[in-house]
Amino acid sequence: MAKPSPGNLYAIPGLDTPARRRLSGNRVGVTTGSVAAQLRRRILEGEFAYEERLPAERSLAEEYSVSRGTIRSVLQILEQQHLVTRQVGSGTYVTHRTIANQQEISSVTSPLEMVEVRIAIEPQMVRLAIANASARELDELRDALQMCESCGGDPEKFAEGDYAFHMALAHCSRNKLMYWLYERISEVRHHSQWRHMKSKLLTPARIDAYNRQHRALYEAIVSRDTASAVKLIKDHLFGVHDDVLETD
Repeated sequence: MAKPSPGNLYAIPGLDTPARRRLSGNRVGVTTGSVAAQLRRRILEGEFAYEERLPAERSLAEEYSVSRGTIRSVLQILEQQHLVTRQVGSGTYVTHRTIANQQEISSVTSPLEMVEVRIAIEPQMVRLAIANASARELDELRDALQMCESCGGDPEKFAEGDYAFHMALAHCSRNKLMYWLYERISEVRHHSQWRHMKSKLLTPARIDAYNRQHRALYEAIVSRDTASAVKLIKDHLFGVHDDVLETD
């Protein structure tokens, strides 16, 4: 039997792949995707902190028993996922920042970002409200609307009513996760960026326009008119989005 060469110590004829893995003690045949998934998990779990430099390509290649070319492909994937940035001549650095808790994420979210998320969430919230809301929940929505309409153009009073109206809308969905999620989104209203913008954004003219939109939305929901209600909430939120951009 031919003697195995030093560079291919485990290439013994008749030795199958599982046995070779047991002898070598290394993971072999690991794909680029699986390595990327493992390294991504380590970053998300905080093993590599924000702005920390990852081990060199050579070290990662040895750790995962793959080529440096595979590691370069892995790092490219992670960079596309906005988890790392690669700096020529310096190394690869973690750009993912772990948010410690909900209070922290709400404090660093801008009013514009909040509206962008609302645009994604609230049309479905309206659909669920039309399908699921009870008479009592619609009464809650009406009471919140009346808070908005009785604010007399005062930004603070309108903001309180607006918060109550949209939270009542979330309650009308009768979806506990949707309500919880909307509570998290609305936390942004309690932080400095929103407070500083509120007095400039909520002019008497805009408050009057928002109240008319709220009234039309409420009536469409009570009438169970899904198409009109979804169009109204989209028009309302895209209008708020434009107003925030104009105010910023």
